[in-house]
Amino acid sequence: DPGANETVRLICAAGGQARAEHIDVGDDATFPMLRDATLTHFGAIDIVMNNVGVITRGLPDHIPVEEWTRILDINLMSLVRSNAVFLPLLIGQGAGHIVNTASFAGLFGYSFDRLPYAAAKAAIVQISEGLALYLRPLGVGVTCLCPGPVRTNVMSSLREFGPKTDTRGPGPEFTLIEPDVVGEMVVDAIRANRFMLVTDQQVVPHLVARATDWDAFVERHIDRPFVVAKAGQ
Repeated sequence: DPGANETVRLICAAGGQARAEHIDVGDDATFPMLRDATLTHFGAIDIVMNNVGVITRGLPDHIPVEEWTRILDINLMSLVRSNAVFLPLLIGQGAGHIVNTASFAGLFGYSFDRLPYAAAKAAIVQISEGLALYLRPLGVGVTCLCPGPVRTNVMSSLREFGPKTDTRGPGPEFTLIEPDVVGEMVVDAIRANRFMLVTDQQVVPHLVARATDWDAFVERHIDRPFVVAKAGQ
């Protein structure tokens, strides 16, 4: 994978050590292979980061059931497969840290054309919270990373179904953040053993508003959506 190889190059150029392993996150058998390869080359596993995301766009009545299955298998079940392999190792050594990447889309609803992605990310928030309750007393930290808009290539694998629709975003106050900035945030969160990591604190008022009056919150997003791009643009 060119992206993985470039990441390895950058890490090594900065004086670190890195190795790229190509795996299929939809295949149960690849995670033991990844664990064993990591232990062979580095001797230990301290941090497991479950960072995967593919997006499908389409109106709720146009996205096929099989596409829902594909998205949930990649975005959600990959984390379950990872946990099955890495949790026993981290628990056994009584140390380590897990980072699960969710999204603003998993914290509150602001669009309806990416529901499989949003549903998977909402599930990751809940799984992460449960894992924190279980693992922290055992010496293993958990961070749930919920990014807002970040400059990534996640849209390169986009699939679309049905008619074009407006692209809605979480709000006009959220600007695009560079990946290296988010990377520094993750490092800081691991060191501080923080659970929730949002990339922009301006999301907090949205969450408070929803918790205070959920009906009013939904009505506002129905009546006054923030449109990033009009259909067809």
